[in-house]
Amino acid sequence: MSLSRRTLIQAACATLATPVFQGSALAAERRFSPQVEGWRSFEVSTSINVPEAHGVTRLWLPVPDVNSDYQQSGESRWSGNATVARLETDGAHGTRLLYAEFAADVAAPTLTLSSLVQTRNRATDWTQTRVATEDAAVLKANLAPTSLLPVDGVVLQTAKEAIGGAKTDVDMVRAIYQWVVDNAFREPSTRGCGVGDIKTMLESKSLGGKCADLNAVFVGMCRAVGVPARDVYGLRLAPSAFGYKELGGNSASLKGAQHCRAEVFLQQYGWVAMDPADVLKVMRQETPEWIKDKTNPVAAPVAAALFGGWEGNWVGWNNSHDLKLPHYSRPGVLPFLMYPQGENAAGRFDELAPDSFRYTIAAKETTL
Repeated sequence: MSLSRRTLIQAACATLATPVFQGSALAAERRFSPQVEGWRSFEVSTSINVPEAHGVTRLWLPVPDVNSDYQQSGESRWSGNATVARLETDGAHGTRLLYAEFAADVAAPTLTLSSLVQTRNRATDWTQTRVATEDAAVLKANLAPTSLLPVDGVVLQTAKEAIGGAKTDVDMVRAIYQWVVDNAFREPSTRGCGVGDIKTMLESKSLGGKCADLNAVFVGMCRAVGVPARDVYGLRLAPSAFGYKELGGNSASLKGAQHCRAEVFLQQYGWVAMDPADVLKVMRQETPEWIKDKTNPVAAPVAAALFGGWEGNWVGWNNSHDLKLPHYSRPGVLPFLMYPQGENAAGRFDELAPDSFRYTIAAKETTL
């Protein structure tokens, strides 16, 4: 079965291009400087084999649902022994996902989803300004609080302290980005990508976490001072072209490659890429020693480049918070959809334990 809502970019835009090395990836000093170039094409596949059936089994899988100047989401196809399988949306946001349901008499539910996507590097030329436009409803939505991202109280107070006397949106965002890099840290023991409960993090002054925590702090603080911002939940697809092991994924096995990035809307630039969480990941995990100084020659290129850019070895699933999964039997909302989700009569599956959930994710680079 398949359903295509969009057509992938053709002709010149479809030309496969790999980011160019900007220098040698040396042990002591590296160059990380993604430039906007041609598009890369990927097929991303998720396969699930539920080990035991307990009544009706339901699965929800993210699909690429971002279309922009850095990503074009294409066709999704699926196969398996599902009784029902179709693309649906969550009611509040219209976020696309694959829903599959298996009748109680299906002894071993299996499902494979394959999605096509094109992606490319992002890099902001700060010397080129313009009058950026966006739908007013989109901007309003990306200033609003969510269940885990309040924009008042400690979030607003911390954001005001971080920006100091900054007046322009660029200066405010730069100050918040630097504040996150200076005050937060990557905590490797955090499960998955974290949960993004920024109020608790800021009140407790416990600012360790992973990307869904660290970039959520950045997004929430930006929203609090009136700058539209959003998380983009996705997956690393391939190794980094710049020699950074922490900034890429093993295409053959992407079970732990989920990664959340961020964007802000700036009045003279439009939507701009941001990723303070990956700066902190490089500082904590790229070398055997924890780098505490962002001016360190390994960290400095990343800190500079990820303010306004990112590498196109990643797919964005969606940018939605507080999703209500269709046909979900349990109350409440999902903070974000970045991992496969599942349930049966025995309970909810642990999306952060792919070996017990029995799912695998892989990607391969393709040409159109």
